Order: sequence, then structure tokens, then C-alpha cells
Amino acid sequence: MIEISERAQGYFRKLLAEQGGTGWGIRLRVRDGGTLQGDCELSFCEAGELQGDEWALECAGFSVYVDSASVPWLDGAGIDYVPTPTGNTLSIRAPRLRGVIGATQASLIERVQAVIETRINPQLAQHRGRVSLVEGGGDGSVVLAFGGGCQGCGQVDVTLREGIERMLREAVPEVTAVRDATDHARGENPYYAAHAQGPSAAR
Repeated sequence: MIEISERAQGYFRKLLAEQGGTGWGIRLRVRDGGTLQGDCELSFCEAGELQGDEWALECAGFSVYVDSASVPWLDGAGIDYVPTPTGNTLSIRAPRLRGVIGATQASLIERVQAVIETRINPQLAQHRGRVSLVEGGGDGSVVLAFGGGCQGCGQVDVTLREGIERMLREAVPEVTAVRDATDHARGENPYYAAHAQGPSAAR
């Protein structure tokens, strides 16, 4: 039902070890499954906190408990701990999570927005950043705006091309181009403003 990579299992073992003691596990559940707001939640749990109807996924040294009501939305899901341009991050891929998202009748805008909310922004949030959809063109082009720690970051071009654009094209093949409409000079990390004045300004 759910595939948990070796990298993700190793990451979970590290987190559980930091909790101290024994008997800790990982709980996985879906909130608002089948809707555009659908999302996955991971949390630590002890045996006494379980309801008894969870699906237990046995891993090396620990268990992942899936709430029974969440099982239909997680069919074919995968959890991985993947490298990104800004460091490793936990990734949950759940094709059935939002129901119509991914179906042919769902609009490109809906599907792009779903990928942003469920895959891209959770990763950017770990670095205090976010991205929002500004517009989508009839030719498959997508215009995005960065915010938070990503606005003005010197690595934003790498994040856009090697991270965000790749994920969008994989999840929504109709996407033909991804453009950045952010005013980075006004961001929290105004890399572009400092470097526009020459090397002596960036001390």
C-alpha cells in the first residue's frame, strides 16, 4: 500500500531515537482527503495513543501506524527522504490524496496549485520560504512568486529550475515553462540588491 524508502526509514529512526525511551512509533493520517485541501500529517505516537484499528507498517526498528480512515487516500503512496538543492527533505507522494487532482478533467491550474500546496511549499517551509501561483497561461506556462526566506535568496534560481520546475513537470506534464515574477530586491534576503552595487557592498 505505502512504500517507505530506506532513506526515509533511516530518517525516522534518527528522529525516534531523539525522543528517548522505547515504544515510540510514527502515525500517518490524511486530513480532508479527496478535496483540494487534502494533506498528510506525520506525528510521533506511543502505543497508548492508538485507537486499535490502525494499519501497522513494520519497518526496521519501529512501526508506522496509518489511521484506518486514511487508508483509501494513501493507496500507492510513497515516503522518501530526498536530496534537494537546499538539503534533504521528507517527501510524501500520494496520488489519490486529493481525488480529482491528477484526473484528466482537472484543470492545469488546479493540479499545479495542488502540487504547490502538497509538495513544494512543505519543503520550502523548512527554510522559511514559500511560493504562490500568480497565473497560468493557455500555452502551459506557469508564473510563480516567491515569499518569505526565498524572496531575495541567492539560490532561488537553482531552487526554481532544479526543484520546483522539475516537480511541476513530473506531476503536471502539460506545464511547458515556469517563470519567476518575484521582486527579489524587496525580499528578506536581498541578495540581488546587494550584488547590484558590486562586490564591495556585500560584506
